[in-house]
Amino acid sequence: MTTIAVTGHMDLTEDSVPLVLDALRETLKPYAADLTGVTCIAKGADSLFAEVVLELGGRLTAVIPSRDYRRNKVKTDHADTFDRLSEAAGEVLVLEHETANRSAYEDANRTLLQRADRLVAVWDGTPPSAKGGGTADTVLEARDAGLPVDVIWPDGAARRG
Repeated sequence: MTTIAVTGHMDLTEDSVPLVLDALRETLKPYAADLTGVTCIAKGADSLFAEVVLELGGRLTAVIPSRDYRRNKVKTDHADTFDRLSEAAGEVLVLEHETANRSAYEDANRTLLQRADRLVAVWDGTPPSAKGGGTADTVLEARDAGLPVDVIWPDGAARRG
């Protein structure tokens, strides 16, 4: 069994979605026979990854950063996808944090990495921000731990804003 975690940008443009989906399929296909995907199911890269894992017949593990995450952080435009993917997950791990905050996100990222054999990063290469806990931070943490990292950023992919 191969367990692959994901980190990635939430703010992908609409035109980037099919590009990222195709790149995720190509990256995950070699592992499809016995794949477990680990994701926080956030909007953007996390949910696209979860969709592809399920499409390839893999199992899904959802890591939810806090007890209030669904209620306070999942926006209306992502709620149906979040709920559907949570229900499809074979395991849903809700971390002990009461509130979704930077500490909860950092803990969720550490949990993803601890459970994974490798990391897929939907990442444009932007360096870490001062506030921490983002995609770049997770990639660096994975590399420091010796975890293989597959960076996906297809030609034409972009972030909003």
